Amino acid sequence: MHSDPYMQAAIEQAQAGLAEGGIPIGSVIVHHGVILGKGHNRRIQKASAILHGEMDAFENAGRQPAHVYRESVLYTTLSPCDMCSGAILLYGIPKVVIGENKTFMGNEELLRSRGVDVQVLQDQVCIDLMQDFIAKRPELWNEDIGK
Repeated sequence: MHSDPYMQAAIEQAQAGLAEGGIPIGSVIVHHGVILGKGHNRRIQKASAILHGEMDAFENAGRQPAHVYRESVLYTTLSPCDMCSGAILLYGIPKVVIGENKTFMGNEELLRSRGVDVQVLQDQVCIDLMQDFIAKRPELWNEDIGK
């Protein structure tokens, strides 16, 4: 178990996605200690172009007043891509906690340049999930952001 319960919840989402035959990336959105939305990458499962872990978490959080997102923290097991970084900025998420960015470096620079507090944990569980997946299923990884 992870010492941070919200990163643990994101990891559990990543593991659920892997168990479904998908890409092991998970995310949760937390508002004042309450998880509003959980999600995992469902590109494979739903034949979707946009259901990354963060996007799925936003979808599952549903409509929220703007101030709720501006008071929330997004946890994700992997550095957010351009699309997910854009959603983070669009909804005004002030803080993002990233499990790892060794297997993929998303647009953390953009987030920081726009005032988002970005913390990268380099969590070994998150690293292992992605490295194992990429080694076993490179064709799925390379379909999207892995190239």
